[in-house]
Amino acid sequence: MNETEKGNIAVFIMAGGAGTRFWPLSTRERPKQFMQVFDDRSLLQKSYDRIAGIIPAERTFVLTNNSYTGLASEQLPDIPPENIIGEPERKDTAAAVCLGALIARKRFGNPVMVVLTADHIIEPVEMFRRTLLSAVDRAREEPVLYTFGIRPTFPASSYGYLEIGRKRADDEGIEHFQVVSFKEKPRPEQARRYLKSGRHLWNSGMFVWTVNAILKELKQYIPEHVDRLERAVENLDGPLWIQSLRSAFTDLKRISIDFAVMEKARDVRCVAGEFLWKDVGGWPAFQELLPADDSGNHIRGDVHVLDARDNLLYCDNPEETVVLAGVERLVIVRTGNRTLVASKDRLEDLKDVVEAMTEREK
Repeated sequence: MNETEKGNIAVFIMAGGAGTRFWPLSTRERPKQFMQVFDDRSLLQKSYDRIAGIIPAERTFVLTNNSYTGLASEQLPDIPPENIIGEPERKDTAAAVCLGALIARKRFGNPVMVVLTADHIIEPVEMFRRTLLSAVDRAREEPVLYTFGIRPTFPASSYGYLEIGRKRADDEGIEHFQVVSFKEKPRPEQARRYLKSGRHLWNSGMFVWTVNAILKELKQYIPEHVDRLERAVENLDGPLWIQSLRSAFTDLKRISIDFAVMEKARDVRCVAGEFLWKDVGGWPAFQELLPADDSGNHIRGDVHVLDARDNLLYCDNPEETVVLAGVERLVIVRTGNRTLVASKDRLEDLKDVVEAMTEREK
């Protein structure tokens, strides 16, 4: 283990999403980060596995919804139970980052804080670790905010982008760049221009910074988050912790860390990830992980196809047979007693439908 690995680091895995874009496989009771779809390890477990060899379990935290703390502890038994933090409400990533930074400060002083998510596929792990530790080293030296940029391999319109400027360092092949601007999810023609330019990377949503560096920015741009959560964290591990955290979250503005801080901060840098990265945000991303037949149908299950093209079909019941005949660009999912049939062009509407169903069930 090198000196970087021995240093003062705290890792926070964000795992509080409801996974509505992955319905019906992902449900309110067991959202996508806890699903064991690809093998016997869930997306949350894979996220932990990637850093388990270099960061001690006692310095690894999971930020999730308080409904899922039991699931998180069950899937990650090596992490101390007190490091599984349950948020009382979903207030987006700015609240999670702020809460994590304040907990890290209380526990460890001013560590380098690593923020990861629980819905990524990343390979090879060794390249990811090298890239992560390179960012950790530089963030320890300078009070800057680091994010991970991913080299785009196709003109994705479902990802945000980073526009990069001058190269700041080359750490044995791992390149560091100044971030000039953040770009929203582009239209297809804009995504093609981004890919061609060579100056745009996918925005992975993973970050590295010292606690002092991020808290300085949070205090400048969303001081109410810091004020409210700081008072709650004073009660960390005490009898008033749950109550004070619930009270702090009640009036927090729901906003992402990108909108709240990253797009406004003066010195944002990125490491360019040369590893394979997939954001498993919904069914379009899942499709990329399944092989296609000659007609572009991505299939898992006992499926028979007749004149059908560019469909995604997932069926987890080995005793069920499905026939596709004369249809195009559909997503069809069968699991348990739930079925999804949707046009690929309308998948963005799935979140609204699932949230409406959830409200009716309350």
